[in-house]
Amino acid sequence: MDASFLSGQLLIAMPGIGDPRFERALVLIWAHDADHALGLAVNRPVGELTLGALFERLGIASGIQAPEDLVMLGGPLEGERGFVLHTDDYHGEHSIEAGSGLALTATREVLEAMASAHGSPRRAMLALGYAGWGANQLESEIKQNVWLTCQADEDLIFDDDHAGKWTRALAKLGVDPERLSYVAGRA
Repeated sequence: MDASFLSGQLLIAMPGIGDPRFERALVLIWAHDADHALGLAVNRPVGELTLGALFERLGIASGIQAPEDLVMLGGPLEGERGFVLHTDDYHGEHSIEAGSGLALTATREVLEAMASAHGSPRRAMLALGYAGWGANQLESEIKQNVWLTCQADEDLIFDDDHAGKWTRALAKLGVDPERLSYVAGRA
Protein backbone atom coordinates (compact mmCIF):
# COMPACT_ATOMS: atom_id res chain seq x y z
CA MET A 1 0.00 0.00 0.00
CA ASP A 2 1.26 3.47 -0.90
CA ALA A 3 2.19 5.45 2.24
CA SER A 4 0.41 8.51 0.83
CA PHE A 5 -2.94 6.76 1.15
CA LEU A 6 -4.86 6.85 4.42
CA SER A 7 -6.37 3.36 4.74
CA GLY A 8 -6.51 2.45 8.42
CA GLN A 9 -6.21 6.08 9.56
CA LEU A 10 -8.75 8.22 11.41
CA LEU A 11 -10.04 11.51 10.03
CA ILE A 12 -10.94 14.14 12.60
CA ALA A 13 -13.36 16.80 11.36
CA MET A 14 -12.16 20.34 11.94
CA PRO A 15 -14.52 22.83 13.58
CA GLY A 16 -16.56 24.70 11.02
CA ILE A 17 -16.39 21.82 8.51
CA GLY A 18 -19.49 23.32 6.89
CA ASP A 19 -21.35 20.01 6.59
CA PRO A 20 -23.58 19.09 9.55
CA ARG A 21 -23.32 15.41 8.58
CA PHE A 22 -19.64 15.52 9.59
CA GLU A 23 -19.61 18.08 12.42
CA ARG A 24 -17.26 16.67 15.12
CA ALA A 25 -17.05 13.39 13.18
CA LEU A 26 -14.35 10.79 13.61
CA VAL A 27 -14.09 8.66 10.45
CA LEU A 28 -12.05 5.50 9.97
CA ILE A 29 -10.77 5.29 6.39
CA TRP A 30 -11.05 1.62 5.42
CA ALA A 31 -10.16 1.95 1.74
CA HIS A 32 -8.12 4.61 -0.06
CA ASP A 33 -6.36 4.62 -3.40
CA ALA A 34 -5.91 6.96 -6.36
CA ASP A 35 -9.54 6.54 -7.42
CA HIS A 36 -11.48 6.91 -4.17
CA ALA A 37 -11.61 6.84 -0.38
CA LEU A 38 -14.20 5.08 1.79
CA GLY A 39 -14.76 5.45 5.50
CA LEU A 40 -17.08 4.89 8.45
CA ALA A 41 -17.94 7.46 11.10
CA VAL A 42 -17.35 5.77 14.46
CA ASN A 43 -18.85 8.32 16.83
CA ARG A 44 -22.35 9.11 15.51
CA PRO A 45 -25.07 6.87 17.01
CA VAL A 46 -28.33 6.32 15.11
CA GLY A 47 -30.55 7.59 17.92
CA GLU A 48 -31.02 4.89 20.53
CA LEU A 49 -30.96 1.93 18.10
CA THR A 50 -29.04 -0.95 19.70
CA LEU A 51 -27.55 -4.09 18.20
CA GLY A 52 -29.95 -6.19 20.25
CA ALA A 53 -32.96 -4.35 18.84
CA LEU A 54 -31.56 -4.63 15.33
CA PHE A 55 -30.96 -8.39 15.76
CA GLU A 56 -34.59 -8.72 16.81
CA ARG A 57 -35.82 -6.73 13.78
CA LEU A 58 -33.71 -8.88 11.44
CA GLY A 59 -34.82 -12.13 13.04
CA ILE A 60 -31.31 -13.05 14.19
CA ALA A 61 -31.55 -15.43 17.14
CA SER A 62 -29.04 -14.57 19.82
CA GLY A 63 -27.30 -17.35 21.73
CA ILE A 64 -25.98 -14.77 24.17
CA GLN A 65 -27.32 -11.71 25.94
CA ALA A 66 -27.74 -9.44 22.91
CA PRO A 67 -25.32 -6.49 22.99
CA GLU A 68 -26.77 -3.13 23.89
CA ASP A 69 -24.11 -1.32 21.84
CA LEU A 70 -25.52 1.53 19.80
CA VAL A 71 -25.63 1.30 16.02
CA MET A 72 -23.58 4.04 14.32
CA LEU A 73 -24.40 6.26 11.36
CA GLY A 74 -21.39 5.40 9.20
CA GLY A 75 -21.99 8.16 6.67
CA PRO A 76 -24.46 9.71 4.29
CA LEU A 77 -24.16 7.12 1.50
CA GLU A 78 -26.33 3.98 1.32
CA GLY A 79 -27.80 4.49 4.79
CA GLU A 80 -29.81 1.27 4.57
CA ARG A 81 -26.66 -0.83 4.15
CA GLY A 82 -24.88 -2.22 7.21
CA PHE A 83 -21.13 -2.51 7.74
CA VAL A 84 -19.53 -4.22 10.71
CA LEU A 85 -16.13 -2.87 11.67
CA HIS A 86 -14.41 -5.42 13.89
CA THR A 87 -11.14 -6.75 15.17
CA ASP A 88 -9.39 -9.05 12.72
CA ASP A 89 -9.70 -12.12 14.97
CA TYR A 90 -12.92 -12.72 13.02
CA HIS A 91 -12.57 -13.19 9.29
CA GLY A 92 -15.58 -14.15 7.23
CA GLU A 93 -15.56 -15.10 3.58
CA HIS A 94 -16.24 -11.50 2.55
CA SER A 95 -14.21 -9.65 5.22
CA ILE A 96 -11.64 -7.12 4.06
CA GLU A 97 -8.71 -5.62 5.92
CA ALA A 98 -9.56 -2.17 7.25
CA GLY A 99 -6.28 -1.17 8.88
CA SER A 100 -3.91 -2.59 11.43
CA GLY A 101 -5.81 -5.20 13.43
CA LEU A 102 -9.19 -4.24 11.94
CA ALA A 103 -11.48 -5.76 9.34
CA LEU A 104 -14.79 -4.83 7.74
CA THR A 105 -17.59 -7.23 6.86
CA ALA A 106 -20.90 -6.31 5.24
CA THR A 107 -22.77 -9.62 5.36
CA ARG A 108 -25.39 -11.12 7.64
CA GLU A 109 -22.82 -13.79 8.52
CA VAL A 110 -20.92 -11.41 10.82
CA LEU A 111 -24.14 -10.33 12.57
CA GLU A 112 -24.94 -13.98 13.26
CA ALA A 113 -21.40 -14.49 14.61
CA MET A 114 -21.83 -11.45 16.87
CA ALA A 115 -25.07 -12.96 18.23
CA SER A 116 -23.46 -16.32 19.01
CA ALA A 117 -21.48 -17.50 22.00
CA HIS A 118 -18.58 -18.60 19.77
CA GLY A 119 -16.89 -17.15 16.72
CA SER A 120 -17.72 -13.53 17.44
CA PRO A 121 -15.08 -10.84 16.90
CA ARG A 122 -13.48 -9.64 20.13
CA ARG A 123 -14.71 -6.08 19.44
CA ALA A 124 -17.16 -4.86 16.81
CA MET A 125 -19.49 -2.05 15.85
CA LEU A 126 -22.25 -1.88 13.29
CA ALA A 127 -22.60 1.22 11.12
CA LEU A 128 -25.37 2.05 8.67
CA GLY A 129 -24.09 3.81 5.56
CA TYR A 130 -20.61 5.01 4.75
CA ALA A 131 -18.69 8.11 3.66
CA GLY A 132 -17.07 8.29 0.24
CA TRP A 133 -14.78 10.57 -1.72
CA GLY A 134 -13.85 10.59 -5.41
CA ALA A 135 -10.35 10.76 -6.88
CA ASN A 136 -8.26 13.41 -5.07
CA GLN A 137 -11.32 14.77 -3.20
CA LEU A 138 -10.18 13.70 0.28
CA GLU A 139 -6.62 14.89 -0.36
CA SER A 140 -8.03 18.27 -1.43
CA GLU A 141 -10.17 18.51 1.72
CA ILE A 142 -7.15 17.75 3.90
CA LYS A 143 -5.16 20.51 2.14
CA GLN A 144 -8.08 22.87 2.83
CA ASN A 145 -7.83 22.04 6.56
CA VAL A 146 -11.20 20.27 6.64
CA TRP A 147 -9.72 17.15 8.28
CA LEU A 148 -6.85 16.22 10.58
CA THR A 149 -5.55 12.65 10.53
CA CYS A 150 -4.24 10.33 13.24
CA GLN A 151 -3.40 6.68 13.74
CA ALA A 152 -6.38 4.41 14.32
CA ASP A 153 -6.74 3.35 17.93
CA GLU A 154 -8.85 0.28 18.77
CA ASP A 155 -9.76 1.60 22.22
CA LEU A 156 -10.93 4.90 20.76
CA ILE A 157 -12.86 3.32 17.88
CA PHE A 158 -14.77 0.78 19.98
CA ASP A 159 -15.29 2.87 23.13
CA ASP A 160 -18.94 3.58 23.93
CA ASP A 161 -18.24 7.22 24.94
CA HIS A 162 -19.26 8.42 21.49
CA ALA A 163 -19.60 12.07 22.53
CA GLY A 164 -16.00 12.15 23.80
CA LYS A 165 -14.27 10.38 20.89
CA TRP A 166 -13.67 13.53 18.82
CA THR A 167 -11.98 15.35 21.72
CA ARG A 168 -9.92 12.26 22.62
CA ALA A 169 -8.76 11.87 19.00
CA LEU A 170 -7.58 15.48 18.99
CA ALA A 171 -5.79 14.89 22.29
CA LYS A 172 -3.84 12.02 20.63
CA LEU A 173 -2.36 14.75 18.40
CA GLY A 174 -1.75 17.08 21.34
CA VAL A 175 -4.51 19.43 20.14
CA ASP A 176 -6.85 21.23 22.52
CA PRO A 177 -10.23 21.69 20.76
CA GLU A 178 -10.70 25.02 22.56
CA ARG A 179 -7.68 26.37 20.67
CA LEU A 180 -8.81 25.29 17.21
CA SER A 181 -9.88 28.07 14.85
CA TYR A 182 -12.94 27.85 12.66
CA VAL A 183 -11.01 29.72 9.97
CA ALA A 184 -8.17 28.14 8.04
CA GLY A 185 -5.06 30.14 7.29
CA ARG A 186 -1.89 29.82 5.28
CA ALA A 187 1.67 30.24 6.49
